[in-house]
Amino acid sequence: MIPNRSSLLLGAALLAVQVALAPVAAAQPFYPFQQLVDTAAARLATADPVAATKWINGGSITDPERANKVLDAAGADATAHGIEPGYVREVFADQIAANEGIQYTRFGQWKFDPNTAPTTAPDLSASRAQIDGYNKTLVNEIALHWNALHSQGCAQDVADATAAVVAARGLDPLYQQALTSATQSYCQTT
Repeated sequence: MIPNRSSLLLGAALLAVQVALAPVAAAQPFYPFQQLVDTAAARLATADPVAATKWINGGSITDPERANKVLDAAGADATAHGIEPGYVREVFADQIAANEGIQYTRFGQWKFDPNTAPTTAPDLSASRAQIDGYNKTLVNEIALHWNALHSQGCAQDVADATAAVVAARGLDPLYQQALTSATQSYCQTT
């Protein structure tokens, strides 16, 4: 059966109404450092499970041996990417310090209110494996954006990316402060 003109018009009108009523996807702004900053935030998210493990096992928050291994590995990875290992080590030192800051805060909270302290935690090696993966991604992102990280527009790009990551992840004030601290050495204009 061949559709008549009125059924074609009705079909076209219905299609036009559906298109008009369909939700319009808002274009998401693109921030050049968003993946870099988001990876830093993901790495910081390991602070809570690491703190829980250390709390339960009576471990120290600072672990100079582990920190040195992370810094050495990041520096070697930077060299392999052809970027300045000293810069990368500085960025990672900030990341480690921010992670420790979250852990110290959690320990303080649990000390004040033992009922909120964790009673279970993941194995520390699982958290460290995640951290090692994030470390590789961070160095890759730094290498990818090397010139931009040393440009005049870097600070604004980091601020924009940070705001987007904070909103996307719904970061609380502690994690916002930690993320700002973890990314403070990203921009180094020459």
